[in-house]
Amino acid sequence: MDERLKKQIDFILEIDKEKNILRQTHLSGQGRQENDAEHAWHMAIMAYLLKEYSNEEVDIAKVMLMCLIHDIVEIDAGDTYAYDDKSLETQKEREDKAKERIYSLLPEDQKEILMGLFDEFEENKSPEAKFAHACDNFQPLLLNNSNGGKDWKLHKVTREKVYNRQKKTKEGSKKLYEVTDRILQKNIDLGNIL
Repeated sequence: MDERLKKQIDFILEIDKEKNILRQTHLSGQGRQENDAEHAWHMAIMAYLLKEYSNEEVDIAKVMLMCLIHDIVEIDAGDTYAYDDKSLETQKEREDKAKERIYSLLPEDQKEILMGLFDEFEENKSPEAKFAHACDNFQPLLLNNSNGGKDWKLHKVTREKVYNRQKKTKEGSKKLYEVTDRILQKNIDLGNIL
């Protein structure tokens, strides 16, 4: 086997570990915890289906690839819960280290492309990154809502924290933010969000 193909296969096997990274979000209908790979797949499909609600025209293939690769770093860095202030302080450092190790398994040209997409997602400046972030926020929100706010209640999440996180949703899709706001208001009224 040539070196390029070996590197690609090594990377493919490495990212299989993403299936073992559990998130705080539970599957719809009070299911088990979702894993990172399921989250990424769900987001990518969501991005394709909801692309018409992006605030700006986007390259949907690029958005979908961002969705698929954005949490690969959690193989090493672990999942950082969106409302865990302590873990958020070290998230960038942990993820940058993981990004370098994991993407370095690839041939140099593919490493540069995927690391560039990861960095673009993190910077949240391009239309594609903004829409990918909107999907990254909207997907767990839908699952939390389908579970009767179980995850918000479990972690005693406040409305200030939820609305602060959802600013990125609004930057990527005003329409999805309107739905988000209705879902959040309902869950605040029900006492699922403090």
